Amino acid sequence: MAELKLSESRDLTRIERIGAHSHIRGLGLDSALEARDVSEGMVGQTSARKAAGVILQMIKEGKIAGRAVLLAGQPGTGKTAIAMGMAKSLGLETPFAMLAGSELFSLEMSKTEALMQAFRKAIGVRIKEETEVIEGEVVEVQIDRPAVAGAASKTGKLTLKTTEMETVYDLGAKMIEALGKEKVQSGDVIAIDKASGKITKLGRSFSRSRDYDAMGPHIKFMQCPDGELQKRKEVVHCVTLHEIDVINSRTQGFLALFTGDTGEIRSEVREQIDTKVAEWREEGKAEIVPGVLFIDEVHMLDIECFSFLNRALENEMAPILVVATNRGITTIRGTNYKSPHGIPIDLLDRLLIITTQPYTEDEIRKILDIRCQEEEVEMSEEARHLLTKIGVDASLRYAIHLITASALACQKRKGNIVEMEDINRVYHLFLDVKRSTQYLMEYQSQYMFSEEGDEDDTTAMQS
Repeated sequence: MAELKLSESRDLTRIERIGAHSHIRGLGLDSALEARDVSEGMVGQTSARKAAGVILQMIKEGKIAGRAVLLAGQPGTGKTAIAMGMAKSLGLETPFAMLAGSELFSLEMSKTEALMQAFRKAIGVRIKEETEVIEGEVVEVQIDRPAVAGAASKTGKLTLKTTEMETVYDLGAKMIEALGKEKVQSGDVIAIDKASGKITKLGRSFSRSRDYDAMGPHIKFMQCPDGELQKRKEVVHCVTLHEIDVINSRTQGFLALFTGDTGEIRSEVREQIDTKVAEWREEGKAEIVPGVLFIDEVHMLDIECFSFLNRALENEMAPILVVATNRGITTIRGTNYKSPHGIPIDLLDRLLIITTQPYTEDEIRKILDIRCQEEEVEMSEEARHLLTKIGVDASLRYAIHLITASALACQKRKGNIVEMEDINRVYHLFLDVKRSTQYLMEYQSQYMFSEEGDEDDTTAMQS
């Protein structure tokens, strides 16, 4: 029975799936923005990570509005990993929107509308609101229940104190119900929002810490509040411009955010929202938090999208744009012109370009070690060495794919640690690009629509 419970709890704790970049925790930089060899899941790419760290610093100080960053490098050199590291380092308050270049063409709306929505998802608005709050320690809660049934509803008194003052408040039926719901008793430190009448239990006073025989870990002890009982407190809400757009353009209001049916949003709605946000900024009620929009495979965008990006970057409400591509000199989609990375020269001129370098053998070994740890696969020293060699000869991605496959092969032979024979087995089962190309060239004539094979071969095949 105990074993059964143990397995159940383990299944419940590991809900999150392991993704390609789930081991990335940040950029792995120290306080002087120098890249550590292996840190926060990042390995190597020191110059690219340093550059990303400088960009990050500029984002935090709000000094990079209207500019964009290009991560350019060969496939499998960690471009998306760097973008993910930047997202994790920015924290939860800074909005981060992510999309692939080809996504824009599969949505049921125009390309420019999809890009505009992505832009506005990456711009946060921090709205400040001042509220009147009564905050103090409960001395006594006294509720008078009517003696005769059907008489007037119950009334009561609440005594609150701070270190400097003590006041008795008369309670109505609504407040008595709220106090009962929160299970407020003498010794609790509470806050009452004057506008809504909402009661929040902040903790329990230190002076009452010895009143209990047994206490759970959830009980938080705190000092009795000082100063006045009635205070003005500033509450901060963080939303993105896109969320404000959706709420104002749909009849069902904020529920539209859950249905996912955002559709196209009219430009008039956006203009009104921008005007309102500008007013709030002038009054000091709100501030803009420019986030990051990351577009992967940016060469998949066409000339219309690039023209839109050019204009959108000059807007004062633009987020920081980070784009990534693995293409060399290639055709710009929608034109016959060739350009570096498949991006028009006028947009390239606006980009700060960060390049990524291929990983060395030692770095590949470290990345494979991190991935084995992430995927909970135990591997022998010889097997790791062989996998590193495969990573160098074939590609890092192919070697990473073999980790789980070899773990399954090991499980099949009832082993606990992945050995060389398991990796050898899956290496022969799954081809990498080089071997697959070689195989194609050998058996070209037997495939359909073969361009290499002679007509005679095709006729022979048909007969």
